[in-house]
Amino acid sequence: MKLQQLRYLIEVERQGLNVSVAANKLHTSQPGISKQIKLLEDELGVEIFVRNGKRVTAVTPPGKAIIEIARRILHESDNLKQAAQDFAEVDSGKLTIATTHTQARYALPPIVQRFSQQYPKVKLGLVQGNPMQVCQYALAGQADFCIATEAIGSFEELVMLPCYAWNRCVITPPDHPLLAQKSLTLEAIAKYPIITYDFAFTGRSQINHAFETRGLRPNVVLTAIDSDIIKTYVALGLGIGILAKMAFDPARDANLRAIDASHLFESSTTRIGVPRNAYLRGYVYDFIEMFAPHLSRKVVDGAVHNKPQIDYDL
Repeated sequence: MKLQQLRYLIEVERQGLNVSVAANKLHTSQPGISKQIKLLEDELGVEIFVRNGKRVTAVTPPGKAIIEIARRILHESDNLKQAAQDFAEVDSGKLTIATTHTQARYALPPIVQRFSQQYPKVKLGLVQGNPMQVCQYALAGQADFCIATEAIGSFEELVMLPCYAWNRCVITPPDHPLLAQKSLTLEAIAKYPIITYDFAFTGRSQINHAFETRGLRPNVVLTAIDSDIIKTYVALGLGIGILAKMAFDPARDANLRAIDASHLFESSTTRIGVPRNAYLRGYVYDFIEMFAPHLSRKVVDGAVHNKPQIDYDL
């Protein structure tokens, strides 16, 4: 049994049983992957995949158990490498964070700057995507952890560490009628075309829920994956925007106006997602604590390794 065979196995399952796509992802050949998986099946004495000719069509019951064990084995293999590297190079290495555009653009810059000053030998990487994608990046080992608002709760393999709560504002051009209202209401917002986040992003479910509760159907004319796009099209006069308050800067966004909407929508919580039982290098703990000071190394370590009596709520 070889670790490479386990990697092939997991990648085929991750790519929806498409061996060709898995081969491209791993920069190898389809016949090579098929041969190694067959050798593994022969060694274990069970079929992991159901095949129809040359096509893989399903995972067998024992295959499901084997894939889960393979994930744990590879995870521990990565932990071994990280532990050795941690002792060899205390203050150098690589840190990759998977996150959404809003976090990368508005929440992370001061933390990245501070971290880079403290750890100049650590190479930082930011991988962006929607919340589902960034969680998958962390689980696949393509990032040390992920930062997002939605979706992290859907992945049981990730430990959820709450960082901070935030809410929304409505943005408009400088001469918009909404600015004359004494108190902003959902009914008033619903009268105008709305530009907001894509369904997979940044608290969109709270926005939908607020309107549904009042029996309103908002006229969403455009959705986008990041706050800058929303602001661009609001400035062009296509509608009013609903976005995270952190994404509006009066100085930088002088061509727009913002109205606080925190009384209209439930707050959202940004969380860090760390794979369970992951080995984290010392500087990873430090980055997390810089981003969320209540998440000390002791708290994070206890949560990731399921130690009792750890309280990491906000």
